[in-house]
Parts: sequence; structure tokens; C-alpha cells
Amino acid sequence: MKYSHRKEERQGRLLDVLTDEEHGLRIIVSRLGAELVSLARRNARGEWIGFLHRDNDLSNAAEGWGNHATVMGYFLHRLKEERSLYRGQEIRGGTHSFLRHKVFTNVSRDLRSDTAALTYRISPNEIEAEEYPLKVSLTLTYALRGDALEVQFHFRNHESKLTAHLEFGLHPGFTATSFDTFQLEMPAGRYRRWFSPGNYLSGETEEIDFGGGEMPFDRAQLPGSYILELVSVPDRTFVFRDPPSGRRVAVDLATAPYVTLWSDGGSFLCVEPCWGLTDRHEQRAFENKDGIQSIEPGGELTAGCTLRSNLRE
Repeated sequence: MKYSHRKEERQGRLLDVLTDEEHGLRIIVSRLGAELVSLARRNARGEWIGFLHRDNDLSNAAEGWGNHATVMGYFLHRLKEERSLYRGQEIRGGTHSFLRHKVFTNVSRDLRSDTAALTYRISPNEIEAEEYPLKVSLTLTYALRGDALEVQFHFRNHESKLTAHLEFGLHPGFTATSFDTFQLEMPAGRYRRWFSPGNYLSGETEEIDFGGGEMPFDRAQLPGSYILELVSVPDRTFVFRDPPSGRRVAVDLATAPYVTLWSDGGSFLCVEPCWGLTDRHEQRAFENKDGIQSIEPGGELTAGCTLRSNLRE
């Protein structure tokens, strides 16, 4: 069989391992947070080489960022003082919201001749009112298709009268030999940078007309994040490279309105597709947040990204 799936228990976590034997591509997903903890390819010697930060390492990090590819939602980045008001009701939550802390129990697989997928679902009755008060469900799918990994978010608003507002995204960190060795190629177009001193928006923005090529930002400032709106970027493929290790990942953000570039100075770079922005220092009501996404009563919202990884032997 071209594709295989198995479950594995390790260090107190239940993992799903999905492998494409023909293309030598493998993903491992933790049911805690539905987090992609490994994206790997088999090299010419038959060894699995990982592309994510701390790839397939479930131990607690001794220092620095300890995740791999955090799933963010129903808000992302931060709420000021970890609280906000949504339609007048208080909601609370830490960095990147509650999905990363949920154990997904409704999981299915679909193995076909041309694609293989793992799907993780969370229903409104699994979400506390103080986390998010409306009835909105999520279906998150990781699909191996050809030489690519496709990630799709699908939200359904089960409210019959209320428009739902939310934010979401993926927070993958791509591993590098060191903080100084990675490169990021950005596509040509017009960007809007949103400044976020102290992790919250100041309201200041900067328009950037970029001709394409190497990231035009100072990597020393990556710990403070570069939050970019893709105002007019026809080809939204960002290419991460680490020349010493031969790793390369092309990230297609075809449907993402924003991307965040971040590293804490460790040997990785996060290229994060975002459907929303962090809070402002002068906080607005949740439904009026910058970049908030809306879903009509009974409606649906589908979006995602594609990752293509390869090795230079």
C-alpha cells in the first residue's frame, strides 16, 4: 500500500503517524492540540530527516520555544491581559487560545490511491463558554497529496441568528543548523507591516513594496515578530532554506491574509499563516479586532495552506 497509518503512544501522548511510502514523506500528529510534531522525508540512506523545530521530540525543552507547529484558534497571538469582551461576554485565554490545550478525541483517517488524510474535529460542547461562547465547530485536516502536505481549517457556525467571529492559524517552526544559517525568500508584492511593540498592536503600519527575494528584515529583530498583511501579493509562496543541512520548505499561503515571521533566536524560523491579528494595546471588543474573520449564521469558513518539503542530498 502506498499510504500507511498507525497510532502510537509515547510520553503520555497519543500520536497518529501517516506515511507516504512512494514519496518518502511522513507526518506525525499529536492528538493534544492536533499539533503536527513531525514533518519528515526519507533521505537516500533511508533515514527520516525532520523539517520542524524539535522534530518528533516530545520532551520538555530545556530553554526557548518548545513547540513544533502549534494550531492557533479561536483567536491567535494574544488577548491583552488574557481577557476580552465578545458581544459583552467575558472570554479568557492564554497565548494562541485554547485549541493547543484540547485533546482531540474525534479523529478519522482516509486512505485513497492518490491522497491520505487525518481529520481532527472539535464540537461546541467541548468548548467552555469562557473560552468561546458561540456554537462553532472545527474540522482540521492534514492531507498528503503528491509531494505536499495540505492543511485545511473548516469552521461551521451552528448559530441560527448570530454571526460568529474568530481568528485562527498555524504556527510551524522550521528547523535550521543555527539562527544565522536559515534564509527566507519572499514573493514580490505589496505588504503592510503591523507594528506590535510588547506583543500588542500599536496601530502603526508601514507599506512595503517588495520586488521579491531574500527577506528584507533584520533577523536580529525576529524575536519581536514581523506581522505582515499580504495586501497585493499574487504568488504567495514563501521559501525557507537552510543551506548547511539542505532543507527546503515552500509554504503556499494562497488563502491567508497575514503571515507572521518569528524566532526567539534559536535555530529555527516560524512562518505562520494567520487569519487575524493580535490585540491592540488599546483593546477593542473581540468582534471588532483587527483582522477578525466572520461566519454568517449557519455558514462555513474554509481556508488553509500547503507545505512542500525537500532535501538537497
